[in-house]
Amino acid sequence: MKTTVEVPDDLYRRAKAEAALRGRKLRDLVEEGLRLVLETRPKSRRPSLAGLTKRARGIVDSGVPDLASNPKHLAGFGHDDRRHR
Repeated sequence: MKTTVEVPDDLYRRAKAEAALRGRKLRDLVEEGLRLVLETRPKSRRPSLAGLTKRARGIVDSGVPDLASNPKHLAGFGHDDRRHR
């Protein structure tokens, strides 16, 4: 398929020179680059909130005990869920 792609002049010149150094056509270099980008799966494009706060968790002591360790706070937990009605 034929298409038109606009790229900055400096990028075009660099790509054209690289293709020449490799003894290839510019279109071959562009195709190779597209394949590399599309075949490479990034771990995650955006870090998760958990990942961003991982190092900060537990640093501040609020003085309030963990509510999950207190049975009083967990009494009836999940009973209001619609699946259990």
